[in-house]
Amino acid sequence: MTLEEMVDAHAIDVRRYLYRRLGGSADPASTADDLTADVLVIAWRRRSDIPSGAELPWLYAVARRVLANYRRRPQEVLVADLGDMDAIDESDPSVIVTDDASLADAWRRLSPRDREVLRLAAWEGLSGAQLATALGITEGGAGAALSRARTRFEELLADVQGTPSA
Repeated sequence: MTLEEMVDAHAIDVRRYLYRRLGGSADPASTADDLTADVLVIAWRRRSDIPSGAELPWLYAVARRVLANYRRRPQEVLVADLGDMDAIDESDPSVIVTDDASLADAWRRLSPRDREVLRLAAWEGLSGAQLATALGITEGGAGAALSRARTRFEELLADVQGTPSA
């Protein structure tokens, strides 16, 4: 896959990934555009490092680091506008989680690591090797992390709803 094909295939997914994680920002749409541009610049510079067949998980891993760096820096850096990207769909799992009070409460109680593992698996649709690539761990480690995160979320949800966990 050429870099142009990769950008065409995955730029919107990367932007959505970033947008979902910028809920507290003053302008999450614009910031997501800027950070997506940063991710794509890194992809261009490191194009020989991108694993064939695992482009999107690799881009998510880069996006995680770009987002962490953004949160540490004192001011935003403006980057060229990426143009009109699709709006977030109301059936998007991230919208559903934040619109349901008990789900949102259980979600907030999860550790940041558990939230990220669940986001990558459920919201971004990654599994197995893709999840491992995005998290920078082994496939077995990714499976274990996903299993633990799901269990903790189910327990917290049962606690919030006042029902016994299974």
